[in-house]
Amino acid sequence: MARPLRVEFAGAAYHVMARGNERKAIFRDDQDRQRFLETLAEMVERFGARVQAYCLMPNHYHLLLDTPRANLSQAVGWLQVTYTVRFNRRHRRSGHLFQGRFKAQLIEADQYAQGLVEYVHLNPVRLRCRNERLAPERAEELDRYRWSSHRAYGGLDRKPPGWLSQHWLRYWGEKPTNARREYRKSLARWFDKELENPWDNLIGGLVLGGEVLLARVHAQLKRKKAEEETRWLQRCRAAEPKNRLGEWLGSEADERIQIWARVRLAGERCAAVARQLGYYDGSGVGQVVRRLERRSVQDVELRKRLTKIRANMSRVLS
Repeated sequence: MARPLRVEFAGAAYHVMARGNERKAIFRDDQDRQRFLETLAEMVERFGARVQAYCLMPNHYHLLLDTPRANLSQAVGWLQVTYTVRFNRRHRRSGHLFQGRFKAQLIEADQYAQGLVEYVHLNPVRLRCRNERLAPERAEELDRYRWSSHRAYGGLDRKPPGWLSQHWLRYWGEKPTNARREYRKSLARWFDKELENPWDNLIGGLVLGGEVLLARVHAQLKRKKAEEETRWLQRCRAAEPKNRLGEWLGSEADERIQIWARVRLAGERCAAVARQLGYYDGSGVGQVVRRLERRSVQDVELRKRLTKIRANMSRVLS
């Protein structure tokens, strides 16, 4: 399997995420969570990375950070190895704790910081099914959750961690008090409505940003090995059919048909569609596709509809 692309430069901002090996827990109790945060604090001190937001979930974690020293791989690599050693020692186990290398997406903070911070903080109450609405009463549950930076952003912690940067609060206001109030108001709008996914705008699986950031990525990859630049271009080209298909299917009301078209016609992976639509895993998406196709064998109208869509799609994607 190809190694994840890494583009590093001074001041770059990233969303970093890693899951437990075989999706198993990386935090068994609060003592593990506290140990991870202590290790994160050491990472900040050692490598100068600035953690802007974080959220710990049972089998994965999210970080939003920037790297003044252009040392993302070194910093997060140290974090995961060190925490793994400490976790294994405490629980008398051995072997990998995390599932492969961590994922890191470059982000343009000025454009996406607000949406990403709120999306990351909503993880503890976010529903598996994307189309379900967040119940307003779950806002109190989120306020009680101790293992993210939400309480620091909302002014609910009297003493936020000293290693947590407060710099991105400025996106909600210049004065901290006003910024925290605006943050709470902005986050509240996600309750009782469908949650938008900021990763819908991700380019090539790597970049969430505009033309300036994209140009910088291209320049970085040209200075690396030729195969990395090729992989990046392949990712971008692979995203084109999905984008064009999305435009064409925008008026399609039946989500099952949208899923079928994305998997069968645009070649999207079931797991990727599942993550976007809130299914537990790719098998659920695969079942939707197969059930629809089995139904079309008996349902003449549905079969005609799928045939027509396939013909239209062949022209759109050609």
